[in-house]
Amino acid sequence: MKKAYGKLSIIALIAIIMITALVPASVTAEEKSIPKYVFYFIGDGLGAAQRQAAEFYLSETGEDSGANLVMNKFPVVGINTTYSANTLITDSAAAGTALATGYKTNSGMISVLPDGKEVKTLIECAEDAGMATGIVTTTRLTHATPATFASHNLSRNNENEIAADYLDSGVEFFAGGGVRNFLPADWKDSQLDAVGKAIKSKRSDDRNLIAEFIGKGYKTFYGWKGGENFINFSPTGQKKVFAAFTYTHIPYEIDRINNEYTVPSLSQMTQKGIDVLSKYDNGFFMMIEGGRIDHACHNNDVMGTIYDTLAFDEAVKTAYDFYLEHPDETLIVVVGDHETGGMGLGFANQYFMKMKELEGVKVSIEDVLKHVYDGDRDAYYEYISENLSLEDLTEWEKSKIEYSMDMKDAGKSIVEFGSYDPLAIQTAQIVSGRAQIMWTSNGHTGTLIPMCAIGVCAEQFGGYKDNTEIGMAMADVMGFELTK
Repeated sequence: MKKAYGKLSIIALIAIIMITALVPASVTAEEKSIPKYVFYFIGDGLGAAQRQAAEFYLSETGEDSGANLVMNKFPVVGINTTYSANTLITDSAAAGTALATGYKTNSGMISVLPDGKEVKTLIECAEDAGMATGIVTTTRLTHATPATFASHNLSRNNENEIAADYLDSGVEFFAGGGVRNFLPADWKDSQLDAVGKAIKSKRSDDRNLIAEFIGKGYKTFYGWKGGENFINFSPTGQKKVFAAFTYTHIPYEIDRINNEYTVPSLSQMTQKGIDVLSKYDNGFFMMIEGGRIDHACHNNDVMGTIYDTLAFDEAVKTAYDFYLEHPDETLIVVVGDHETGGMGLGFANQYFMKMKELEGVKVSIEDVLKHVYDGDRDAYYEYISENLSLEDLTEWEKSKIEYSMDMKDAGKSIVEFGSYDPLAIQTAQIVSGRAQIMWTSNGHTGTLIPMCAIGVCAEQFGGYKDNTEIGMAMADVMGFELTK
């Protein structure tokens, strides 16, 4: 019987080999389908606590008590390490490089290895493959994360050089802030930017990169008028777009929605990117960064964090709506580059979250509150009562604020806050504490980061991965080769 069974096994094996040889190549290609439309979302500073705090706030203060973030409902989930080549706590340049190229580098370096050798990025691969590409961010376009996808530099601080690199990148769609790095040194403009600030240059040369973009066939938008025109822009045919609405970063979402700015939301920028890039025949690859989540966390700004995370999720929803129309051709991957602030949900022996305590907060800490105090203590107390819902300070809370005022008046810092404004950060921590949220840092942390994905080949992104493996997985899915 054993011999007969062995003969049958051999015959079966030969039959399988023969059948496999007869399978058309097209079947194999279908099994390894490549997404035509790719959305690569990066939440800067977006850790598990940031995602959960935003969802808690949404469910406790909204109409739906069971509300979830769109990204938290994606079927493929994973968790990622984020350390750089030279430190266990990364910065955005090294983390962005890992996500954009699949390689580790030192903190501060933009898509180059520690020895300075350039490494190819996913957007460069997409351009080589004939795809249209886009970069969308709520930071300056020349900031670390967007820079890693379309530039190479030894230092993230060389933003003028990074801006010039974009001219040769081939990227069809840019939208974000930081017009200052694209204008010549002697630039004078009667127009204000999209948040009402003066438009100036940060360049030390006479290059007008906006004019050079126009010369390359880009439709450009900047400043207050650019914000209005961008929102109303309806692309026809294949267009290229460069949009930089603000002098520096796009405003925090909490400030954007409470003011009559002409700045489009991250979701609106994402939708416009879809409108532009979907006109190209070979599909698109778009990187969308929620960059100010990180900035809010640096300032321990709980509502700044929550609002910008919700805005990021709204942009994810915009991509998800597109996915529902093209489910067999679309991939959405949502990651974070690192966690910021050491955000903790709950502290001491408390077992309650009090998200409704945050409903009266109307302004950001960094862009607004930090600039309020001018030595008039009564005016400051009145302001935080009206705009941060701190109308009934306890003796302990007031003593903390008074001490911070003393330090600010003396031009001193508070050691644990580093270089951050002592009064603004102390006030921010009181706001957070009322919701039972605490912070361990004003910097980045080394904690693991959640990710999620949906669509074509989404299963390749699940599980426990290093951030370099996410970049490599994206390359593998797209049929790209990320080379040193």
